[in-house]
Amino acid sequence: MSSLIFVEVDDILKKYLPERAIAPCLELIKSTGVHLKIVNERVTRHGDYRRMPDGRHQITVNASLNKYRFLLTLIHEIAHLAAFEKYGRRIKPHGAEWKRTFQYLMLPYIRPEIFPEQLLPLLARHFKNPKASSSTDAQLSMALQRFDDKNTDKTYVFEVPLGSVFRIYNGKLYKKGNRRVKRYECVELATGKLYLFQPNAQVELVGI
Repeated sequence: MSSLIFVEVDDILKKYLPERAIAPCLELIKSTGVHLKIVNERVTRHGDYRRMPDGRHQITVNASLNKYRFLLTLIHEIAHLAAFEKYGRRIKPHGAEWKRTFQYLMLPYIRPEIFPEQLLPLLARHFKNPKASSSTDAQLSMALQRFDDKNTDKTYVFEVPLGSVFRIYNGKLYKKGNRRVKRYECVELATGKLYLFQPNAQVELVGI
């Protein structure tokens, strides 16, 4: 890949990453040879990695993510590539090999020059045993959401009043119930089935 293309990637990354993370991320993209695509928001995932039929490696990341979640997602997906390359394709996508790789790749970024100080202890705890998605770490996820675009109209399950009805991304309606340990019991109105929702799940309030 030519240096001209990497100059263009550098300019693009300035929009999506913390300033001090741009150069090391660009070097990581260059060393792995991965093709990065920044795409419109997908509600079910922040990003993904895939090996294309021609053997190229492609990572997609949602354009709507704030710069700190974008960085986490980018390194998360590059860790998939690095783990598969080192340990082989038969490993579990989010197994021990991926976790070790993700921890190793993220270590240089968990610094006050890159992340706000209030996020650092949450990141340190999260990376003791990183999860398949940062969204399943509710405390970290809600802390990251404080840096989202303030102009977006988002509501989270923990903000919805008890007994209220809300709609999720696929149009299904739920009634919010009591909190069970870390998650909320919510009843799907169409079926009467009970589901557990993370407190940071994004929803649309329909009625109280």
